[in-house]
Amino acid sequence: MISKDIKIIDLVNEYPEAVTVLQDNGVGCMGCMLAHSETIAEGLTAHGLDVDKIMKEIEEATAKAAKDAS
Repeated sequence: MISKDIKIIDLVNEYPEAVTVLQDNGVGCMGCMLAHSETIAEGLTAHGLDVDKIMKEIEEATAKAAKDAS
């Protein structure tokens, strides 16, 4: 399970499939300077988004990527 407290930059570096989920939700934080200091929860909240919904989407995307890789 991915923590809401992971820094945005760490999330996208460790789970590149999360980028698509973020972009699909209108979040372009990957190139933002705050990506290095903000957690995913902070970033999503700042954009007025449903953190739990998007975290679930990220979990689903990472699980699918792991399954496809095996």
